Amino acid sequence: MKKAPVLLFLIALLCSGIANAQTGTDTSNCRLRVSLLTCSPGQELYSTFGHTAIRMIDSARAIDYVFNYGTFDDRDPQFLYNFTKGLMLYSLSAYPFSDFVAEYSSAGRGVTEQELNLSCHQKHALIDALVQNSEEANRYYNYYFHTDNCTTRARDMIVKHAGSTVAMANVLPNKKITYRHLIHQYLDSTGMLWSKFGIDILLGAHLDKQVDNNQAMFLPDYLMKGMDKAKADGKPLVGKTTTILPAAALSGESKTAVTPVMFFAIFLLAITALSVINKGGLNRALFIFDVLFFLILGLLGCLLLTLWMIRVDDVCRNNWNLIWAIPTHLIVALALLFKPKKIWIRRYFRIITTLTGLALVCWFFLPQELNPAIIPILGLILVRSFYRSK
Repeated sequence: MKKAPVLLFLIALLCSGIANAQTGTDTSNCRLRVSLLTCSPGQELYSTFGHTAIRMIDSARAIDYVFNYGTFDDRDPQFLYNFTKGLMLYSLSAYPFSDFVAEYSSAGRGVTEQELNLSCHQKHALIDALVQNSEEANRYYNYYFHTDNCTTRARDMIVKHAGSTVAMANVLPNKKITYRHLIHQYLDSTGMLWSKFGIDILLGAHLDKQVDNNQAMFLPDYLMKGMDKAKADGKPLVGKTTTILPAAALSGESKTAVTPVMFFAIFLLAITALSVINKGGLNRALFIFDVLFFLILGLLGCLLLTLWMIRVDDVCRNNWNLIWAIPTHLIVALALLFKPKKIWIRRYFRIITTLTGLALVCWFFLPQELNPAIIPILGLILVRSFYRSK
């Protein structure tokens, strides 16, 4: 969501008028409606996991606004740098519901509304808090994908004003589910297997921690499920659920592309066959492949190590992909190009052969779930390291 915020003083003024006009606590007589909006996943990676917002309606004054914690400005010249460091500055914006629906309708994304079963007093308190949070001095926050995002902010705001005791419904299919499992569900269902491959490489072992029921609700669909049977002071938190927009079918990238496992498995078979034959001009071709292959692995290792060190969050730390994407491969690739007969290069590849073999043997015991496409990559490293160690 990249929409610029509208003039917030208008909604603040309107809500102030509502609060002064209505002071009752009987939900059935309240002209103010507050609901949770859950948006289905989109085609782009940033929208793969859906979205959450809060809707406010005052039927007496024909006011219909959405409070959205998912706005950001990608025109900021520091955006890419801050994104790399994990310093994503998001904000709360308020704008007409009609604009919100138009955007999701044009994208073919579904919108489900859950009306909150709150008293007038609770509704006023919630809206007042949102309006105050929308002020320029308060609206910005540091976005962290799995701990502090548009969904967790909306959830926490609702829970804070829904009563003294709020119990969410259980949304976990079992007790042994991790952040990575939850993310994979969405990437698999939308066919984003290459995106899944990249995410699994860049993000470290922290995503393999087991999540509890509350932590799982960083995803919009899981919050919607948790709200569906939630109780606030012993009463249902959601009054009724309405489908505002139906979700269109998504087309996945895997329908038109070779999957990572297939791609690297074919590569492994081809390189293994060429390594066994190794006659004539093949030796020169394999030499060029080795230089490029280990150069790429070394550069990738430098990237992973850099992200581990510079990011302010912990999603890229303790990344076990560094057992194969080793930064020193960069140095060896350059040495192989200019001084291929140095004995220390052969010794280096003997060590890499051993380490790669151990990685394959210990695959299921690693503290991080690595992408299955890494197995043929390890096979490539093993084959070429073995031949280079001779």
